[in-house]
Amino acid sequence: MYKCEFNCGDVENARHFLNNNHLDSGTIKIVIISESFPENPDDYFDGKGHPAYIKNTDFLFNQNNRNYENYNDYIAHGIYLTTAIKCVKKGYLVSTNTIKNCSINLEREIDLFPNVKVILLMGDFAIKSINYIWKRKYNIKIIPDGSTYKIRNAEYFYDGIRFIPSYTQTGNSFGIEKGKMKMMIEDVGKALTCIA
Repeated sequence: MYKCEFNCGDVENARHFLNNNHLDSGTIKIVIISESFPENPDDYFDGKGHPAYIKNTDFLFNQNNRNYENYNDYIAHGIYLTTAIKCVKKGYLVSTNTIKNCSINLEREIDLFPNVKVILLMGDFAIKSINYIWKRKYNIKIIPDGSTYKIRNAEYFYDGIRFIPSYTQTGNSFGIEKGKMKMMIEDVGKALTCIA
């Protein structure tokens, strides 16, 4: 379990980290990074019942003929679900500094998985976080600046890992924009193809 030392002003300091003690880290092939921890902890991937974050993610995978229903289904199939921001946003956006701070915690998470083949970046916070991580580690920027719909069809690789920029599947706006839904389904399909 990680410990966050930051006190960012634009988030409620939930500092939620998944309990990874039960994971066989070598089996994880896909890491999916979404936006931020929800206001209601029961909506998070490992929340009680059938959390909102899992329902949304299930929809994308079901459209790709994968009938997952809960967090453990994803883990069993080598897919790890997390967020770029480990706290609850106070507003719609968070500062660059908050994303940069949280990317340090995200880096610790990703480093647990030595056999990752794909990192699916679900939204701008995830894209920015991964760019901060790879800049710190390797002095490179993985994903270029630009609107997601313009950059998502290019292929981004580094050291055997494919990075796929997409839109966030978590939050209240999921399902409203049909064009984004179609693109998210396609992007999940790309990720699955990489580990087939």
